[in-house]
Amino acid sequence: MAFADYQNEIYLDGLRGVTPRLPMTFAELEPPALAALTPSVRSYVAGGAGDEHTQRANAGAFEEWGLIPRMLVGAKDRDLSVDLFGMRLPSPLFMAPVGVIGLCAQDGHGDLATARAAARTGVPMVASTLTVDPMEEVAAEFGDTPGFFQLYTPTDRELAESLVQRAEAAGFKGIVVTLDTWITGWRPRDLAASNFPQLRGHCLANYTSDPVFRSRLAKSPEDDPSAAVLHWALTFGNPLTWDDLPWLRSLTDLPLILKGICHPDDARRAKDAGADGIYCSNHGGRQANGGLPALHCLPGVVEAAGDLPVLFDSGVRSGSDVVKALALGARAVGIGRPYAYGLALDGADGIVHVLRTLLAEADLLMAVDGYPTLADLTPDALRHLR
Repeated sequence: MAFADYQNEIYLDGLRGVTPRLPMTFAELEPPALAALTPSVRSYVAGGAGDEHTQRANAGAFEEWGLIPRMLVGAKDRDLSVDLFGMRLPSPLFMAPVGVIGLCAQDGHGDLATARAAARTGVPMVASTLTVDPMEEVAAEFGDTPGFFQLYTPTDRELAESLVQRAEAAGFKGIVVTLDTWITGWRPRDLAASNFPQLRGHCLANYTSDPVFRSRLAKSPEDDPSAAVLHWALTFGNPLTWDDLPWLRSLTDLPLILKGICHPDDARRAKDAGADGIYCSNHGGRQANGGLPALHCLPGVVEAAGDLPVLFDSGVRSGSDVVKALALGARAVGIGRPYAYGLALDGADGIVHVLRTLLAEADLLMAVDGYPTLADLTPDALRHLR
């Protein structure tokens, strides 16, 4: 079934008097989703660093590019499938890691709901280290859809090794190492509420279920939760250097993807150090304010990465954004807030709706503008508007 068929389903449902339960666009989805979240989770999910200029610029950067229509190319059938790390995926879309996605669900198990949505849509989930439910339980919900594990590298190397080994044993298909969050950025919304979810014991299941982490505690996390939180805070962030990459590479034979790369020189060094993929991202503007929109960095990173696949996120809000990122060289494109908001409103069904709307819009855009395959989406398909 073509992704564009989702609109036919909606129109046919309308003939029976059934209209969609959720909005079609991010702008309409955000207000009710924020209203559905608790204040503390709302500030964490919606907020960014500083005055959030970079967060806004990430989304606005897509408006600076326009796709050039091409006619008479016979785009009746489109192929959005992509090869990634030896796997053939039905689309280039994936769900980026969100550290409090578990708390965005009304039942408090958003990680499991996200994994179930991945299974239903074929859109991979990158599961965060910070989950409500242990990674093994999350991976068990993937079905035939591959999943990836995002690693916040702790200072305790044995703990890092244990987390990676568990991810490999659970069936994850790659390790995404986040480089820009060994320390949290200046986030005024969270600071105004004096709220940091993990310091309150939330989303730490991968730590409290880990044998190495538990061995570091005098009492079990169940018997002394505050001690577990303190130990997590003391070991969470590792300011990695290039000298650490051989060690990270040695932890697994799974594809190693480095997240947070925005400079071409860093992409080249990562490639030389044995990375299997580059993840161009500025954490959605949540970690550092005042920087370039990630989309502006993407072409240079793609050129430097050569034959390595480049994943991308930051500011993606629509199917047309997905198409533009692909045209600028991304092999796969991640979304964060859109699926978090779908989850907040309607659980796994809400995520499925959001994913299907994004894919339907991307598919229809490629049909109307005459780009039948992802290979047809090159930088020549775009013009810079500003």
